Amino acid sequence: MIKKILSLVLFLSLCLSVSAEAGKVAVVDVQKVVNKSSQVQALKKEQETKRKELLEFIKKAKADINKQTDPAKKQELAKKYDKEFAAKREANAKQYRQKLTAIDKSITASIVAQAKAMGYDLVLAKGVVLYGGTDITAEISKVVK
Repeated sequence: MIKKILSLVLFLSLCLSVSAEAGKVAVVDVQKVVNKSSQVQALKKEQETKRKELLEFIKKAKADINKQTDPAKKQELAKKYDKEFAAKREANAKQYRQKLTAIDKSITASIVAQAKAMGYDLVLAKGVVLYGGTDITAEISKVVK
């Protein structure tokens, strides 16, 4: 996720640098912003909860399968639980990707809006800048929350 955001910021900064003429340049430690984001923290907690739910599902399924004495019914039940587990896992992954994309867009929009409000013409990821630019990470972190 962080690599995706960093790649996006780098790509945008490279595109902007081609068209930008001399102006105010800012740098942002995108990883810090992402790590401090309440949206990202909430998503992490949600994913942990869903992981625990899947583990409970597995425990319940194993117990249910072990109760069966007929091998054919055991196998049928195992297949049923495998399908259910795969569906749940895929639904969780799809929802995670959608929320991650929304958070990525939100953080990027916040960086752009704050940088414009502060009068910057170009924002670069701090990791790609060796020298120069004003570090606006703290200001961006306050806005992103």
